[in-house]
Amino acid sequence: MKWTIENKDDGRLLRDFLRNGQGFSRRILKSLIYDGGSILVNEKQVNLRHIIKTGDRVLIEFPKEKKGIHMSPENIPINIIYEDESILVINKQAGIATIPSANHRNNTIANGVLYHYLKNNIPYTVHVVTRLDRDTSGLLLIAKHRYSHSILSASQKQEKVKRKYYVITEGTLQDKKGRIDANIGRKDGSIIERVVRSDGQHAITNYQVIKENDLYSLVDVQLETGRTHQIRVHFSHVGNPLAGDDLYGGSNDVITRQALHCYSISFEHPESKKWITFTIDLPEDMRKILSR
Repeated sequence: MKWTIENKDDGRLLRDFLRNGQGFSRRILKSLIYDGGSILVNEKQVNLRHIIKTGDRVLIEFPKEKKGIHMSPENIPINIIYEDESILVINKQAGIATIPSANHRNNTIANGVLYHYLKNNIPYTVHVVTRLDRDTSGLLLIAKHRYSHSILSASQKQEKVKRKYYVITEGTLQDKKGRIDANIGRKDGSIIERVVRSDGQHAITNYQVIKENDLYSLVDVQLETGRTHQIRVHFSHVGNPLAGDDLYGGSNDVITRQALHCYSISFEHPESKKWITFTIDLPEDMRKILSR
């Protein structure tokens, strides 16, 4: 990563420029110093108390990142719709997990990303910013290195990473536009299933019906919160489970997975600070339901 110092930063400590101006955390700065990273000004190694001047060229080189114990490269097809030095945006197919787990270490999007890195000599590991369930399709945001991940994670906590979804529900919704405000918590006796319960976490789902017939409704959904299985639980709660979502009351007669697709993602780019948006179409299995 590199910058050319402007007049407004003339005379500042390099530490303050990186921390307050560029969002570097103390942890990342420590990693640069102690884990093999480089901090260069005008191609010379400096410390964080160096005073920068207008026109100085600052270059940061991150240390090589260690991969998790469950992470290994695999030649898995991944549909990259955007890539630069800081981020990847991937159109995830249904039926594949985002990251490995202790019981499922292979055949995930993360394994495919590591293979992409290996093939292209990219010295990072996978930092998932937005995660999708195995059977949910659509846009995933991945940070390439610790800096972009820390910036995007902070944005996400401030609800500045915006995602929109298409869902196909069973039946017709009573209100064609609305807001589902219902707390969500773990179902007693289950480590997977969630339910609406008064002592759960605050959860809000906004929606608008796009088209409908007697059997199904195509609904545009935007979350105000990001609870586990939130969309699936909320629509099941109001009596319109997602098509294919047999965990929450839907039938898999017309689709073999929950009809849930992240079609839009918007966020502030961690380096350029520009607001960017990506959108994609519905996948074929969901389009087929609408053509019935």
